[in-house]
Amino acid sequence: MHNKHILSLLALFILLLMGCGADKNMKKGEEYLAIGEYFDAANQFKQAYRKTPTKDRPVRGLRALKMAYCYDHIHATAQAIAAYRNVERYNQATIDTHLSLGRLLLSNGDYKSAEEAFKLVLDTLPDNVMARTGMLSARQAPQWKEKGSRYRVKKMDVFNSQRSEYSPMLLGDSFDQLYFTSTRNEAMGTELSGITGVKSADIFYSHKDDKGNWTKPEPAQGTLNTEAEEGACAFSPDGRMMYLTQCLTDATYPRYAKIVTSNRSDASWGKASELNITRDTLSSYAHPAISPDGQWLYFTSDMPGGMGGLDIWRVRITAAGLGGVENLGAPINTPGDEMFPTFRPNGDFYFSSNGHPGLGGLDIYIAFPNTSASHSSSSTINHSVTPTLAGTEKAAEDSVALPYRLFHPGYPLNSQGDDFGMTFEGPYNRGFFCSNRNDARGWDHIYSFDNPEIVQTIKGWVYEMDGYELPAAQVRIVGSDGTNQTLSVAGDGSFTYVIQPNVDYLLLASCKGHLNHTEQLRVEPTEESKEYTLQFPLAPINIPVLIDNIFYDFDKATLRPESKTALDELVKLLNENGNITIELAAHCDYKGTKEYNLQLSQRRAQSVVDYLIAHGVAKDRLTPMGYGKDVPKTVRKKLTEKYNWLKENDVLTEAFIQKLDAEKQEICNQLNRRTEFRVLRITYGMFDEKGQLVNPPKKKPVDKEPIDDNGSIEISFE
Repeated sequence: MHNKHILSLLALFILLLMGCGADKNMKKGEEYLAIGEYFDAANQFKQAYRKTPTKDRPVRGLRALKMAYCYDHIHATAQAIAAYRNVERYNQATIDTHLSLGRLLLSNGDYKSAEEAFKLVLDTLPDNVMARTGMLSARQAPQWKEKGSRYRVKKMDVFNSQRSEYSPMLLGDSFDQLYFTSTRNEAMGTELSGITGVKSADIFYSHKDDKGNWTKPEPAQGTLNTEAEEGACAFSPDGRMMYLTQCLTDATYPRYAKIVTSNRSDASWGKASELNITRDTLSSYAHPAISPDGQWLYFTSDMPGGMGGLDIWRVRITAAGLGGVENLGAPINTPGDEMFPTFRPNGDFYFSSNGHPGLGGLDIYIAFPNTSASHSSSSTINHSVTPTLAGTEKAAEDSVALPYRLFHPGYPLNSQGDDFGMTFEGPYNRGFFCSNRNDARGWDHIYSFDNPEIVQTIKGWVYEMDGYELPAAQVRIVGSDGTNQTLSVAGDGSFTYVIQPNVDYLLLASCKGHLNHTEQLRVEPTEESKEYTLQFPLAPINIPVLIDNIFYDFDKATLRPESKTALDELVKLLNENGNITIELAAHCDYKGTKEYNLQLSQRRAQSVVDYLIAHGVAKDRLTPMGYGKDVPKTVRKKLTEKYNWLKENDVLTEAFIQKLDAEKQEICNQLNRRTEFRVLRITYGMFDEKGQLVNPPKKKPVDKEPIDDNGSIEISFE
């Protein structure tokens, strides 16, 4: 009896110790939870749960609920489901518990169990929107998944690590740079995040090498990354500014996400500075996206005035700063979470949501303006699943009056897990996104996607004749279908434009200090994607321009037949630039007498002028000049790339040439034997005899009301 009494006291003492320990764990867990450190809070609640006697069912159930809530927030789906099951087991479940469990079961692909959880909610609250949406998802997801789509996805091991990678974003004129967020070991800092249990995220970078292969990711260069959380970046249209999400560390205060900006100098990104969207300091601002025209910043926030959970908002970007914020409203936003907005370059708007019918977790949706014209512009997209706003007939009827129509791109782009963060390779429906599908730890990884559409494009290059690309150039595109647009070219002088079949296009490239150049294109229907490559060499006004491939009979001024192509291009240039006059100059090498070379070059210049006149160019626009050997060629930088033994501004005089070996001498002599033109006037035919403009510009009519340009996606908000 004495021993039994001792054992009883000992057991009671152990229970008291466990109870005190559990209380301490709960207190510490609540402290972590108050500042948003869900991972650390979950560990404390888990210890408290284990120290709670099984017979103390209500307390054990409530502690399981705390644990489930934290696991849910760090996307530890399996642990969260197990914890919610324990909440039910100990009879502490509420409507919210069943709703959260149903949503997690969807994310786990357990559609039958998810349907049962949502039914428990609807039995009590038959009008609960989230439960009705979840019920529709649970019932229809297997069929949607079986139906599939034309999307093809592939896990990109080159970008992924043993931790999370998410929110990829392509950059560069050739889309050969990829920035993304990662919590891998190479991220800055040494401490593990109390929020996620891994290192704080940083921005990482990969690029394509000379063989077109993606390189091993490295931290973004510069002072962008810190020991805080940096992630979910986007770029301004010119690629010079990065918008990203940042979450600072504070051991005593909740960490609200905020949007910051960083400027680029060459390949290096500067220290981020906060972007003040509103004066609200108690709401989160995250997941920035810039509209293709650069006029709007879209973002995710839980600020007051939304529709519940996280909503997508936007704010206009002006030279004077940011305007007022706007909630995108229905049908995009729901009582659930809408996150990770992004744009396809053609203006199509993508986002992720767990508040619309889908396959589970966050699903990707496409939003089009609710007009027949806007839908037809993207008719090549395969919308295999088109669930209504809330899965009801009433919602389908109401959606007719809403500013958007939503489309679910189906499986396998979407899955039962979280799918989000798309980025596109130019006009094509291919690129990268991220997903935590099939990852037991709930970590996100980067996948490629491709939806084979028939897309026809123009790839154009604007550059200076005998020179380099012209990034300041513009290209005006006029089509027989009413197209009339002006495009700026990229830093390498290129542009890409999506074109339509059965349309005739006229393209005019222009740049200050240069003559214009036009190209015409007829687009025929095709059964596969096609890219038309067009060149726009612009002649500079202030320096002589070489006319390549002009050939004369030996020691004569007779033009050879193979010169016709180059001469016809010159006729075209003069017709396109009807207000210029030119000097047509012919040059010889130093061989022969000065008098002979002057006569020969003059006759050759006259032969070219005669050809131009015969093909419709006015005689008084042309001045033939034979310079013989008096004006040797001055080397321009571009020529040094072909002949690296020449230097920029070298003058190919007889003395210079005779210092070279025989092979190089012959090359220099060939360079001196040339035909060039030089612009003399740019006002030919513009003025009459009295000095008045022949065709004065007409005054543009003044609009009675200002036109609000909302950018390329033409969104109306009601």
